[in-house]
Amino acid sequence: MTTSPEFRVTVRDHMMVAHSLRGEVFGPAQQLHGATFVVDATFVADDLDGSGIVVDIGRAAEQLKAVLADLTYRNLDAVEALAGLTTTTEVLARLVADRLAERAQAGQLGRPADQLSGVEVTLRESHVAWASYRRPL
Repeated sequence: MTTSPEFRVTVRDHMMVAHSLRGEVFGPAQQLHGATFVVDATFVADDLDGSGIVVDIGRAAEQLKAVLADLTYRNLDAVEALAGLTTTTEVLARLVADRLAERAQAGQLGRPADQLSGVEVTLRESHVAWASYRRPL
């Protein structure tokens, strides 16, 4: 399998949430509990722009912080936008990636979104468990 060269820039933040997970598969996590996630957002481009960057790291960090601010210190079970969703680590990774993609499309990363190939978000639930979601831009 041959892959094309690509450049990747990652910024990191964290969020602290409360939530419960519906379904027997989640065992004790069906009860309301807290979670702290280390969140990595990786922006991908096939090439660097005229300034030699994938995205502006400062802007990327600001946008990640803004996206997480809507979730941090919240009981996700009570967030209207998440009604009906089981807020697993995977679902939250997709939500953060989708919101970052919207901000990229709005030009908030210092580079046009059509010059980026994707964004990947990884939520680290602990030092031994994490989930990622990658989407094209």
